[in-house]
Amino acid sequence: MIEVMHLGKRYGEVLAIDDVSFTVAKGEILAFLGPNGAGKTTTMRILTCFMPATNGTAKVAGFDIFEAPMEVKRRIGYLPENPPVYPEMTVSEYLQFVAKIKGVPHPKIRAALASALEKCNLGDVSRRLIGNLSRGYRQRVGLAQAMIHNPDVLILDEPTVGLDPKQIIEIRELIKGLGGEHTIVLSTHILPEATAVCQKVVIINQGRIVAVDSQDRLSAQVRKSEKISVRVRRGEAVEPEKLLSIEGVQQILPQPAVDGEGVFIVEAELGRDVREALSKRVVESGWGLLEMKPLAISLEDVFLQLTTEEKGVEEAAAAPAPAEGVTA
Repeated sequence: MIEVMHLGKRYGEVLAIDDVSFTVAKGEILAFLGPNGAGKTTTMRILTCFMPATNGTAKVAGFDIFEAPMEVKRRIGYLPENPPVYPEMTVSEYLQFVAKIKGVPHPKIRAALASALEKCNLGDVSRRLIGNLSRGYRQRVGLAQAMIHNPDVLILDEPTVGLDPKQIIEIRELIKGLGGEHTIVLSTHILPEATAVCQKVVIINQGRIVAVDSQDRLSAQVRKSEKISVRVRRGEAVEPEKLLSIEGVQQILPQPAVDGEGVFIVEAELGRDVREALSKRVVESGWGLLEMKPLAISLEDVFLQLTTEEKGVEEAAAAPAPAEGVTA
């Protein structure tokens, strides 16, 4: 549904994005992740034909952003970081206005309005002035305007920024429910957002793509060992050397004790399952096994590792070469 090919954008001497490429399948929800200033919004604006790329191109529903920008715009619903709403209009008035300028045929405007109000749970506030609504409801109105013309693609730039926890959960559930019916690109720097709603992740850092995959596969790529959390009743009796003698166990990392109980992380060779041998050794030692669970690498861990590695590579490349006869 979306194909981005070698996009680049330069502002004078500043290269905002460089050789950005990724694809999004029909009905898929993709998280476009990156720290502030990484190039997320620039990419979103190019995809929505708000601004041109310096080089490269992209296709949306088969239409090129340079050759057929109007066709692309007809198939996209865009929610920028600050919802483009008119506070002096009521919710219904505003959405009807948007439907008209987006080319919804007049006989279908009433049905489009009813559908958007229902999907975004705006029925109770449809006659209220937008300026009198909470930030969460204004965000819902912004999402409703993006989907009023039933586009193939929704592009949402930081859709939950500034919302309270309850509003964030509501907007996430709403976006998740739209997947399948719409292809969604969700730009964010809030990692739980991606974990909660997205099937695929694109990580951008300093204008360049550093990873494209599902969260599980990205975790597998950066994982260097198997980690198991173990909690025992008699923390003071734990002898790490007994566990280190188990084949495949690499190190034992003690954690802060909880009410006298012992907690430690066992690191084992990647791909080796030591849980059976580990539990047997703990029980035989009489430490009182209370809990044992494998630790998965979170998206936050993946993000930090990939962006830190990328920064390290760039700093190394930018560092001046040592003078002749001087060793580093």
